[in-house]
Amino acid sequence: MSRKTYSLSALAIVATAGLSFSSADGAGAFAQEAATLPAATETETTAEELVEIVPEPTVFVSEEVVQPVPEEAAADETSEINAGSLREQVRELDAPEQLSEQMRCLAGAIYFESRGEPLAGQLAVAQVVINRADDRRWPASYCGVVYQRAQFSFVKNGRMPRIRTGSAAWDRAKTIARIAHEGMWESEAADAVYFHAKYVRPKWSRRKTRLAEIDTHIFYR
Repeated sequence: MSRKTYSLSALAIVATAGLSFSSADGAGAFAQEAATLPAATETETTAEELVEIVPEPTVFVSEEVVQPVPEEAAADETSEINAGSLREQVRELDAPEQLSEQMRCLAGAIYFESRGEPLAGQLAVAQVVINRADDRRWPASYCGVVYQRAQFSFVKNGRMPRIRTGSAAWDRAKTIARIAHEGMWESEAADAVYFHAKYVRPKWSRRKTRLAEIDTHIFYR
């Protein structure tokens, strides 16, 4: 039996006893007894309602905690990347002095396939190489895509022709390769994985989805 139950039972016994008194003295005794009980009951209730707060032990997270970027912030980043023109972007970036083997293959494809094209056309060619490398239907590297048999006409006997490395065209090709590789500019070719010159009409083009026409090249998905 709890302390509250015991106090209430005592009050009931006293009340019953009080009813048996018929005289004024008995009623006064009951009143005096009853007056002292609530204070005791309140004291007992307060003691029962006290709750001990025990702090939980600190838990340390061993893994990195990454907070998601709000959509508004992501949209602002995209706006900054796409601000201005592609020509300004190329002008502001320095062509890399040293290239990895993979980046040299990407820049080489731009140089040989589209060095006479506008910058948007050069970027689109780079995008096709990158998209193929990301697609399971093609080799999983830029060099694998570029040197795949019968895919790029400038590749002869599995080799790339000599590049005029001191030319402005090569510097532009290297810069475009960096922009495409790092996703610094959105290409009109989007997710294209095929392209051909406008002066030819290969049979496969009829079965593909046309995405863009940039100067002398047409791009497909």
